[in-house]
Amino acid sequence: MPNFKLTPLTEEINVTDIITIHYFEYSSDFYFPGEHHDFWEFLCVDKGEVIVMADEQEHILKKGDIIFHKPNEFHNVRANGTIAPNLVVIAFYCDSPSMEYFHNKILKIGESERTLLAHLITEALHTFSSRLDDPYLNELECKEEAPFGSLQLIKTNLEQLLIRFIRKDTESTYRIESPMDTFEGTDATKKTVKQKNDQQLCEQLIAYLQENIDKQLTIDQICQELHVGSSQVQKIFNEQSGCGIINYFSRMKIAAAKEHIRANHMNFTQISDALGYSSVHYFSRQFKKIAGMTPSEYAYSVKVISDGIQP
Repeated sequence: MPNFKLTPLTEEINVTDIITIHYFEYSSDFYFPGEHHDFWEFLCVDKGEVIVMADEQEHILKKGDIIFHKPNEFHNVRANGTIAPNLVVIAFYCDSPSMEYFHNKILKIGESERTLLAHLITEALHTFSSRLDDPYLNELECKEEAPFGSLQLIKTNLEQLLIRFIRKDTESTYRIESPMDTFEGTDATKKTVKQKNDQQLCEQLIAYLQENIDKQLTIDQICQELHVGSSQVQKIFNEQSGCGIINYFSRMKIAAAKEHIRANHMNFTQISDALGYSSVHYFSRQFKKIAGMTPSEYAYSVKVISDGIQP
């Protein structure tokens, strides 16, 4: 028999514990006075802009920026008074020497890092009963019916995220040509090309929806503008996003409505008009259907957080 030799699987990054996982929708005047603790934490701006203090240094972070706070570093955050930000904040223990890379680092997330963050948040929603939008949360409670392996997926997604950031600096060093790079004409190659084309079509479609968020659109209008067939584009979009085009557009409108509410520059009627709803009553019904609460209830929940009231 062959004399097989084992290859030990080393761990350059080993996250041992999760402290908190947050996704915040803050008002434009939000202010968190600050804290320091003996574990790592990062803040990523999903939408908007915030001002972060790390020890004595002030930083302005915009969409796609992520800042790492090393253990025992004092940090605070505030909105800029104009834009209502959405933030991802994750705190964790990791004593791996490789974490030295993240000292005093502000990085930019790419599409792969954004996908990993989305997986982290989604898995956390499946795993924990705690509210991820509660800034006063200091302990995550696991659901009894949490999916198999959910905590391990959170750990591996977070470790992969950290490894990807470190490897970005040395990406060219690790890039070698694979035999598959020149293996053309296979079904796998054709599938990859189709996936890329489908992804580009979805990106084009989402950009079109964003540009026309102040309108009421139908599938026929969308297809006519993008010169694509109705059944084809709906099938591709559903495969890529997991929901229908109109459903996605409705959720996009409500996400924009939330930003307007948190910015506190318009009343509900003005927001309804700005987003192309036929009436403020229809807007309110759609908001509750998607957000699970009325616009007034959402505005109050944001005020509770902004005023620093314990929920």
